[in-house]
Amino acid sequence: MTLATDQDGNGLDDTVRHAEKMARKKAARDRIMASKQRDKGLVIVHTGAGKGKSSSGFGMILRCIAHGMPCAVVQFIKGAWDTGERRLIEANFADLCQFHAMGEGFTWETQDKARDIAAARKGWEKAKELIRDPEIRMVLLDEINIALRYDYLDLDEVLAFLRAEKPPLTHVVLTGRNAKPELIEYADLVTEMTLVKHPFRAGIKAQAGVEF
Repeated sequence: MTLATDQDGNGLDDTVRHAEKMARKKAARDRIMASKQRDKGLVIVHTGAGKGKSSSGFGMILRCIAHGMPCAVVQFIKGAWDTGERRLIEANFADLCQFHAMGEGFTWETQDKARDIAAARKGWEKAKELIRDPEIRMVLLDEINIALRYDYLDLDEVLAFLRAEKPPLTHVVLTGRNAKPELIEYADLVTEMTLVKHPFRAGIKAQAGVEF
């Protein structure tokens, strides 16, 4: 391929300058990467009003499956939903990923606080069992932030458990809007999904393959 240049060779000069700039960036990046050698099980929070919190969590679960890493999902709210991710995992990857749908729907659907609390507690007990197992490399606690927001679960208890009992190399992902500030402070990785535009506001219902 011949590079177009003017009489002064400006095109070639631009190419050389770009190559030199990228070489400097690569050298700096390599130095940074060389200093990052410690493995650690992360506490990861996906929160915010925008879409994509659970979707991102399930994306990481699929990455674990692709790497042959045992993992697990506990759903705190959407247990009654027939979701695509649940179908896929249970039908094809049950040997690598345990899937526990423990929720009974959103609180305005059950309209029974005691029942919601009982379901959340049952989900948390299952979550603790899974997190304690050092063979399980990632546990996704889908929509647990909602249970924490409504005080169905005690935040101090959850944080104390993660500090004391989470194995060093186990990743725990907690999704749901309105994550508590204390959880955000404790987590290693926090992403906030920002709502810019959503079809629901235009009268469009949840779509298969997008929301579930």
